[in-house]
Amino acid sequence: MTMFKTHPDPSQWDDFIDYESTSWPRKDRRHYWIIPSVCFNCESACGILAYVDKEQLTVRKIEGNPLHPGSRGRTCAKGVVTPNQLEDPDRILYPLKRDGERGSGKWTQVSWEEALDEIGGRIRKAIVENRRHEIMYHVGRPGEDGYANRVLQAWGVDGHNSHTNVCSSSARLGHFLWCGDDRPSPDYANARTILLLSSHLETGHYFNPHAQRIIEGQSNGATLIVIDPRLSNTSAKADVWLPAYSGTEGALLLAMVKILLDDDLYDREFVRTWVDWRGYLHAERPDLAITFDHFIAALKDLYATFTPEFAAEETGVDAAQIVEAARAIGRARGTFSTHNWRSAAAGNLWGWQITRCLYLLVVLTGSVGTKGGVGLHLSNKFVPKPPTTPAPAEYWNELLFPREYPLAHFEMSFLLPHLLKENRGKLDVYFTRVYNPVWTNPDGFSWMEMLTDPEKIGLHVALTPTWSETAWFADYVLPMGLGTERHDTMSQETHAAQWLGFRQPVLRVAREKRGETIRATYEANPGEVWEESEFWAALTWRIDPDGALGIRKHFESPNEPGTPVTMDEYYGWMFEHSVPGLPEAAAREQLTPLAYMRKYGVFKVKDNVYTPYEAPLSNDALAGATIDDAQALVIKDGKAIGLVVDGVAVSGFTTPSRRLEFFSQTLVDWGWPEHAVPRYVPGHVHWRDLKPQDGEFDLLPNFRLPTLVHTRSPVKWLYEISHDNPLWIATADARRYGVATGDLVKVRTRIGYFVTRAWVTEGIRPGVLGMSHHLGRWRLHEEKGNRNASALVTIDRQGTGYKVTQVHGAQPFTSSDPDSARIWWSDVGVHQNLTFPVQPDPVSGMHCWHQRVTLERAEPGDRYGDIFVDTAKSHEVYKEWLAMTRPAPGPGGLRRPLWFDRPMRPAPAVYTL
Repeated sequence: MTMFKTHPDPSQWDDFIDYESTSWPRKDRRHYWIIPSVCFNCESACGILAYVDKEQLTVRKIEGNPLHPGSRGRTCAKGVVTPNQLEDPDRILYPLKRDGERGSGKWTQVSWEEALDEIGGRIRKAIVENRRHEIMYHVGRPGEDGYANRVLQAWGVDGHNSHTNVCSSSARLGHFLWCGDDRPSPDYANARTILLLSSHLETGHYFNPHAQRIIEGQSNGATLIVIDPRLSNTSAKADVWLPAYSGTEGALLLAMVKILLDDDLYDREFVRTWVDWRGYLHAERPDLAITFDHFIAALKDLYATFTPEFAAEETGVDAAQIVEAARAIGRARGTFSTHNWRSAAAGNLWGWQITRCLYLLVVLTGSVGTKGGVGLHLSNKFVPKPPTTPAPAEYWNELLFPREYPLAHFEMSFLLPHLLKENRGKLDVYFTRVYNPVWTNPDGFSWMEMLTDPEKIGLHVALTPTWSETAWFADYVLPMGLGTERHDTMSQETHAAQWLGFRQPVLRVAREKRGETIRATYEANPGEVWEESEFWAALTWRIDPDGALGIRKHFESPNEPGTPVTMDEYYGWMFEHSVPGLPEAAAREQLTPLAYMRKYGVFKVKDNVYTPYEAPLSNDALAGATIDDAQALVIKDGKAIGLVVDGVAVSGFTTPSRRLEFFSQTLVDWGWPEHAVPRYVPGHVHWRDLKPQDGEFDLLPNFRLPTLVHTRSPVKWLYEISHDNPLWIATADARRYGVATGDLVKVRTRIGYFVTRAWVTEGIRPGVLGMSHHLGRWRLHEEKGNRNASALVTIDRQGTGYKVTQVHGAQPFTSSDPDSARIWWSDVGVHQNLTFPVQPDPVSGMHCWHQRVTLERAEPGDRYGDIFVDTAKSHEVYKEWLAMTRPAPGPGGLRRPLWFDRPMRPAPAVYTL
């Protein structure tokens, strides 16, 4: 029997022959180079194969790379549309400079030399004048591991801003407080029980690598439990669906904790060994002797009120279902796998406590870092070191980490317009890169006000392959390469292993295979599209042309001093010196490490990474260390560096206690003692506080479709599949309002309203509304924007009020792509995020996405896509939430705990106020 292959063998990649699909019934053959790279359309870093036509030098199709340990040859819809992006008639191919007022839509094509000279000269002037704090780089999901951060560090700039606090900071903080790693790394494929909060399989982080492993786990008999008030695709695949009211998940999880404790379903030895129960008893229960049995008794006392009956009353979930789910988790002992990234943690005030409660189940079942459990991302992600490491910045940027949010994970990105409005600073040079805050963030019109004010931002540079709502208000729009037009290294914690992916510009590689000499990637890219790594190097040379500032040296050729580093030199050095095992693997094939990565696109550094906290400390680490026998700690230079377990000194966790911290002394020290242990705190939109008689609902706006992500996916194939985001309304609520599917409804928030269509369904709890994000794109010019994915709109401004009106949605147009004349859809969704005020959690800094809204039938004159916002009201809401904070300084006058993560750590001295 002939076995079919899913992918061509790597031995065929230099000359793969395939039939031309459009020539049937003739059997015309085409020759391809198959060149591996890494997808750029979300943050999963899945491996892809680009089929490059040898004759036409075009990317004909994208498939998964079967050698990639994370994605294993599979791609989702977002990966295969890369050719759409490459051939998009609306993509930006040449550098543009504003010609007129910001937002006027007038642009002039300029040379890269002019752009680099002006931008580099302005940054140089700011550095020389000691105004480094006026330089900021604002990125969404970066798609690379550390290159741009190293650029900023070389400049001496504490200016890295991210989108994390509109995405995952509460989930990160919840994990980090427990174990010192800010992300989970679930081993779904080997799990016995899987628990997902809020639509993970459909809409969650690392969609493709995790989704396939969830399915694999289910195929092997795992029980899938989903907590979500919405019947998502994930919920529909669950063995147990628990549709808890949003914000009440903590009560449900703590009821499960109580069942595990009462039914003796916890892993006693794991908890005794690895949890800092001594610290909890010492701080919170001085009435008890410090023994493990007393700790278990104290836990039972602490959570005694969380009976299944209480949880059922609080969450709306049947008590018997709660018991069933809890026992499935208890039976999993060591093989309980779960994940919480956006979802419940991102939606609710105190959402990080939901994660704390969830991780308590992981800890009680002994499923931390085990096969089938929840790994630690620092152990499952590999980031190689670059050729040189610049010194950290010597100042603290309070526009990124204002003192009101000392525990924020990470930068308080979405507050930037409000911080500037309060005159806390200004920006001279502001980069936005793979980030569209006007559209992605809440309160987008406050961003628009900031971006159009030259007193707030002197020069805005948008690094983007395509138009966006934010790029429209830039001074320079510089076209950057897409996923197959750039170099990057990237790794993610997709499963219990470490791997390194290599993104490469496939047309450049193809032309070099053909014998051409390519000096820079832009020579192989369309138009004048640059790759970002070369852009940053070139810009750095403009900032420090003679090396006098000590910056240029970090981007200088190691082989030809006095010339810029090439990508072959930069990544070649990294692969040769920073990736264990790669040089040896390459040598076995008589290749250099760079040639090996160009050939295969990925390298597995380590497999089966389990229980890293059990790793023995090295002799070097133990040199000069002492043992605290009472705490079983290894102490060096006044700090705990490990634990003693069964007479062996091991690394433990990266928390201050080196153990899993049920009790957080950090939260106590920084003014939040009431939150020191996992606890249930209802969210800011609690169902008991809503007034249904006044039309109040809880709006869930933070789920997305698996075909769309951020600003990278507005292309024809994806929008043909997914192009509208109706408002989910429960059948009972729709009946009360006399609303049918397709009817226009108006949703009012605290700062405005939007008009959209209803979708009546049994798949959501009554009292809850749902509306997906990543839709509702708009443009202000007929031909400058993603025409297949955005509506042409007008914006009428009256003082601090803004009214958005759709002129038309998507419609056919004539272009170089014949498919553009075949667009059959018109709806492109409604931009709800504009109408949301900022709602920062006072501890994690996370924007709390859920909204208390009122629902109305549309009035005469209301049209689909109408939006109104008052930014003055938004600023008032900002001040209300700001008043909830407990600002630094903390212990020792610190701005932030020294053990807390930051994407770029400045010098230790500037941590002190």
